Amino acid sequence: MQRTGGSPSARPRLAVIVADTVTGNSRVQRVALAAAYDGWDVMMIGRSSTGRGRETWMGPVEVVRVPVVPLIERQENQRRRNAPGRRMLRAGMTVPADVERAHAVRAAAARHQEEKIAGPAGLRRFARRIGARTRRDLFAARLKANRWGTRITSDPSKPLGDWRRDVPSILDFDRMMGPAIEEFRPDVIHANDVASLYTAATAAARLRGMGHDVRWLYDAAVHVAATSWPTPRTVSGFPQVERQYIHRADAVIAASPEIAAALSDAHGLATMPLVVRNTPPRAAVGRATDKSVRATVGLGETTPLLVIAGDLRVQPAAATALEALAAMPDVHLAIVANQADKTAARLLTIGRDTGVSKRVHVVPCVAHHEMADYLSSADAGILCHEPAAGEAQSIPTTFAEYMHAGLAVLVSDVQLLGAHVRSHGVGEAFEPGDQESFRRGARAVLDARDVYAGRISEDILTELSWEVQSAGLLELYRQLGGIAALPPYDDEATWSVEETPQRVNPPVTAVASGRVEPTWRPLTPSTPIRLGLGPANYAGQLAAIAQAVTRYREDVSAEVTMHTGGKPPGYSADVYADTSTLHRLDVQVAHLRRILPRYTHLIADAFKPVFGTLNGNDIAGDLAALEQANIKVALLAHGSEIRSPEQHRARNPQSHFHDARDTDLLNALSRIANRNRAILASTDLPVFVTTPDLLDDVPQATWLPLVIDMDSWATATPIMERERPVVLHAPSARWAKGTDRFLPALLALENQGLITLNLVEGLPWPEMQRQVKEADIVVDQVAVGAYGAFACEAMAAGKPVIAYLTEKVTEVVGEELPILNATGAEVATTIEHLVADRERARTIGAASAAYARAVHDGTRSARILDDFLR
Repeated sequence: MQRTGGSPSARPRLAVIVADTVTGNSRVQRVALAAAYDGWDVMMIGRSSTGRGRETWMGPVEVVRVPVVPLIERQENQRRRNAPGRRMLRAGMTVPADVERAHAVRAAAARHQEEKIAGPAGLRRFARRIGARTRRDLFAARLKANRWGTRITSDPSKPLGDWRRDVPSILDFDRMMGPAIEEFRPDVIHANDVASLYTAATAAARLRGMGHDVRWLYDAAVHVAATSWPTPRTVSGFPQVERQYIHRADAVIAASPEIAAALSDAHGLATMPLVVRNTPPRAAVGRATDKSVRATVGLGETTPLLVIAGDLRVQPAAATALEALAAMPDVHLAIVANQADKTAARLLTIGRDTGVSKRVHVVPCVAHHEMADYLSSADAGILCHEPAAGEAQSIPTTFAEYMHAGLAVLVSDVQLLGAHVRSHGVGEAFEPGDQESFRRGARAVLDARDVYAGRISEDILTELSWEVQSAGLLELYRQLGGIAALPPYDDEATWSVEETPQRVNPPVTAVASGRVEPTWRPLTPSTPIRLGLGPANYAGQLAAIAQAVTRYREDVSAEVTMHTGGKPPGYSADVYADTSTLHRLDVQVAHLRRILPRYTHLIADAFKPVFGTLNGNDIAGDLAALEQANIKVALLAHGSEIRSPEQHRARNPQSHFHDARDTDLLNALSRIANRNRAILASTDLPVFVTTPDLLDDVPQATWLPLVIDMDSWATATPIMERERPVVLHAPSARWAKGTDRFLPALLALENQGLITLNLVEGLPWPEMQRQVKEADIVVDQVAVGAYGAFACEAMAAGKPVIAYLTEKVTEVVGEELPILNATGAEVATTIEHLVADRERARTIGAASAAYARAVHDGTRSARILDDFLR
C-alpha cells in the first residue's frame, strides 16, 4: 500500500530533517520548497517547541514537529551529578547551584539565631551564642570540604570523549524523530547540520533493513570542528559525530567552498562536497513591497538608517556599532530581531548606557522571502562577526539579502567577509571592537551609498540567488534517487507561502491578487437576471453552477462569494470574505451595498448568512432584507448542515454515525441540522440539495446534481491493463467514509498480489486529479449512502466506482447509475469480480464516463434552475 498522500506513480519522497523547530530556518524551508516545486513529495521534520506534536503545511510541503523529551540527556546529567562518591566528597553540594542554596539557607538560619540571641540574658544567651558560632564553623568547614572535593572530582561539564554521553540530546532527537522518518519512508533524506546526522544515518540503515531503498545526504552549514560551540561537551561531541557518520552519507553538501574544502581535508572525502549557498530566491524579490524597515521604525526618507539583520548570536561585534553610534548623532540603527531575543535586549542595554537608545530600534523579523524587500528601505546593511567566531567560514545569508535589497554594506573584517566585500567594491570593512574604524566605514557607505550599491552587478545577484544555488542540489537528489524525470508541479511556484494548519489546495488559474480567476459571465447590469451565489462554495460547487448557468443561458450573469476563513482560496469566486471580519459593521454594510441593489436572484448555500453576522449566524436573519429588496432567494444544502445524525442512523444500518465516537461532534451536527430544518419549516423558499440522499432529510427539496468539469477529468489512459490493478481510496475523513470497514480486506488483497492499494489523504486538487486518472478502480464511501463530488469526478475519468447507495438514491437516480453498490463487507468481493472480469470493468468505466457527462456536466443542473431563474 502507498503511504498516506502517496501514489502508485511514485512521486519520489524527500524527508528534510533538522534538529530545530523549522520556524525561521530559511535554508531548510528553501530546500523543501525547491524540491516540492521540482516534483518531490516533501516532508520537513523538526522539533516541537511546545512539547506536543504538530503537523502543518507550508504550501505543498508537509511540516511535522515532533516533541523531543530529553530523557536520555536528563539521565546522563543526573548520573554526572551523582557519580559514586561525588556527593559525599563535595559535602552534599554537587553543583554551584547547591552551594548557592546552602548559603541562602545558612543566611536565613543565622538571622533567626540572632533574633533568638537578642532575647534572653545570662547563661541562655551565652549558650545560644556558642551554638550559633558552632553552626557557623561547621558551615565553613562544609564549604572548605566542598572546595576540596570539587578539586579532586570530575566536572560535570567536562567532556568524557564519548559523544553519546557528551551530547546525549542527539540520542533523544533520534529516539523521537527516527520513527517519523521511517513512517514517511522517504527515497532521500536531507540531514541539516551535525545534530541530525546520526538520526539520518540510523533511519536510513533501519529502512534498508526493512527492504526500503533510501539514500541520504549531510548538509554542513558550518565546519563543525572550527565552530565555537556553547559548551565543552558540544565542542567535543559534535566533531566526533561528524567523524563517525560523515562517511556513511551517500553525499555531502556544504554552505560555502571553504567549508567544503575543510570537510574534504578533515575527513578525506572521496568527492568534494557540493556547494549550496543559502541565498534568497530571486523570484521573491520585489513581491513584498508593503514591507519596509524604515516605515516600521517611523523614519523619513532623508534620515540615515543602518540595519543589522541575521543571527545576532554570531555577531558579537554589534556592540561596537552601538558604541560608535554615540559619535554619529544623525544616524539611526535598526536591529531586526524578535522582541524576545536576548541578544537584542543586551544591545538595547548598551544603547541606553551609551545614550543612543532613542536612535536604536528593534524591529520584528519577517518571512525569509520578504527580507530583501523589507531591508531595502535602509541605507546600508551591517554584519558584525568577530575573528574568533567559526561562523564566518561562509558568506552569511544576510549578506546575500543585503545584495538583493540593493544596500551598500559595512562588514567586520574577518576571514571571508572583508575580502569578499573589498573584491566586489560593494561596501567597507571595519575592525571588530574598534569604534573609530566602524565610524569611518559607516560614514563612507552612507556618503557614497549609491556608488557602492551601483556595483551590485547582475552577476552577483545571479550567483547569490536560490534558483542558481539549488539547481545542483535538485540534480543531486535525482542522482541519489535514481530518477530520470519528475512529474511537474501543477501550480505556479511561489516563495510567499505561509504555514497553515491544513493543506491549502492551489488554485487552478491564479491572478495577480492571489485569487482565482472566474470562468463565468461576471455580474453586469445589462443582463435581466443577476444571480448571486454564496457564501460557502463547498468543493467549488457554486462556482461550477455559475459557470454552467451562464453557459446555458445568455440572460444570466453571476457573482460568487466565498467565505475563506483567512486561508488562501482554493476555488474560484468573485468576492472572498475572511470569516474573522464578518462581525465588523463596515464589512457587513459593504455586503449589504454589494448585494441589495445589484442582485435579482440569490442561491444561498449551507444556510450561512450573506451580510456577515449583522442579523445572526445563519441565513434566517437576512431573509427579510432580501425579500424587501425583491431578491428571489433559493436555499442550497450540501450535506452535514441538514443531515440529522439521529435519523440517518435510524434509517441506515450502514450509517457512518454508528462509528462516530466523538459525542461532542455528533451533538454539534445535530444542533446545526435541527436549526437549519427549523429555518426550512419557517419559509416556503425553493430548496435544492446536491446529493439525492438528502431528500430523506428534506422531502420538499429538488435534487440539483453536482457539476463537474468534464474536460479536465477526461483521460485516454486505459484501465485494467496492469497485472495488479490500482485501487484508489481517498477519504476526506475515514470514519465518515467507512474506510476501516473494508481496509483490512483490501490490504489482504494487496498482500495476495491481486491489487495495488493506493490510500491517499490530504492531497491538493491537481494531485488528486492525477491519482484518479491513474487508477483502475475507485472506492468512494460505504457509509453515507450517496455518491458525492469525488465519485462524480472518478466517473468522469472513466473509472468503475464502488460506493454504498441507499434505496432513496437508487430510486431517484434510476437504473442508469453505473456505480457498483456495495457495503463495507462487500467491497473486496466486488473488486475481486472486477479483476476477474476485466472487460466488464472496462464497460462499467465507459458507462461511468457517459453517465457523468449526461448528468453532471452542468447542463441538467442549469435546466433544473430554470424555474427559479424566471
